[in-house]
Amino acid sequence: MPFHVPQEESLDPAALHALQREKLARMLAVVRSTNLFHRGKLAGLVPDSSAVELTRAPLTTRAELQQDQEAHPPYGTNLSCLPSAYVRLHQTSGSTGSAPLRWLDTSESWDWCLKCWSIVYRGAGLRAEDRLVFPFSFGPFLGFWMAFEAGCRLGNFCLAAGGMSTSARLRYLLDNGATVVCCTPTYALHLAETAAREGVDLAQSAVRMLIVAGEPGGSIPSVRLRIEEAWGARVIDHAGMTETGAWGFECAEAPGGMHVIESEFIAEVLDPAALAPVADGEIGELVLTNLGRIGSPLIRYRTGDLVRLTRGRCACGRWFARVEGGVLGRIDDMLIVRGNNVFPSAVEGVLREFPEIAEFRLTPTTRGAMTDLKIEIELVSKAGVSRPDQASFLTCVAAAVKDRMNFHPLIEIVDAGTLPRFDMKARRVKKD
Repeated sequence: MPFHVPQEESLDPAALHALQREKLARMLAVVRSTNLFHRGKLAGLVPDSSAVELTRAPLTTRAELQQDQEAHPPYGTNLSCLPSAYVRLHQTSGSTGSAPLRWLDTSESWDWCLKCWSIVYRGAGLRAEDRLVFPFSFGPFLGFWMAFEAGCRLGNFCLAAGGMSTSARLRYLLDNGATVVCCTPTYALHLAETAAREGVDLAQSAVRMLIVAGEPGGSIPSVRLRIEEAWGARVIDHAGMTETGAWGFECAEAPGGMHVIESEFIAEVLDPAALAPVADGEIGELVLTNLGRIGSPLIRYRTGDLVRLTRGRCACGRWFARVEGGVLGRIDDMLIVRGNNVFPSAVEGVLREFPEIAEFRLTPTTRGAMTDLKIEIELVSKAGVSRPDQASFLTCVAAAVKDRMNFHPLIEIVDAGTLPRFDMKARRVKKD
């Protein structure tokens, strides 16, 4: 089986829960005595807390962490070690509209982060001979550094592709025989769009797999299909956050969902309004406790990700819980359009079914008491949609959105190159 840590990844549920309790107790012993942020929150828990006992602890939110860093700049009080013990600084993208969160790691915590990413790689079916390319900038973004250093630690040939144009990155990955690309789904599509414009047939390249993250696209069937057809390669989804580390991965044997790395995380799914547990298979907000990032831990962290969690033994041999369909959306991304709850990822799922659409942007517009949604679309080069056909094409796209989402959008075609392209997380929702 493709395990990185066989003695942990192959455990049955009872043994896995025992491992979680052991790691949780070890973490809490340190955090209780040295971590000012969590000490008061954990006051009601007994020292040898179990996973069940943990649910009595208060939830942790990003707003709390933000306020803590503002009150105790620059890094806040969620630190379990002396300042001299920390060797890494990363920060969030600030994509939710708030200021970035800064995150410190000790050597031990960083080793844990790389362990989690190594589990992602092995689950995806990474081979010793694979050559990995990383088309990201060398900024404070956590995901690039974890993925790159974990690949190096596993002994793979790793190609950093920061500071390059998209065209230069294409030549770089082709010239060096890259077999695995790590990027966002949006950038995978943009690379494919650029390749098509430059007459490059990516399906004939050495690339056999793309490991994508940062957006729901990797688990949206229409997005996934478009990437796989353009590259002639398998798409593997993955999930993580700067605050939590890499928590989820898609295994090679069972596409269409992601495993939570339950040997390193305790996962709960709560109703985001009532904050009560939902039944297995029901949609709720993912709440995570990481068990090995002791230098800067998170306990019962509200991720904001909406998921549908199921349990059972997977074809890959793991008993890790599965997030079916990947991350379905984020609570703070939800739009209310004419009384309908709408996630941008759901709209993308419809639009990507049309191969004529290269890029899109969503703009909520308010008219009176109601909110409409304007969708701007760019057509791919040589899309086969002539100007006289554009009206009927727009009617067809609008009908597909109406059929699936129960509202009629306002759709317009914009000139090629009008809409922005992204190599990190795409920001396709524009405020009117």
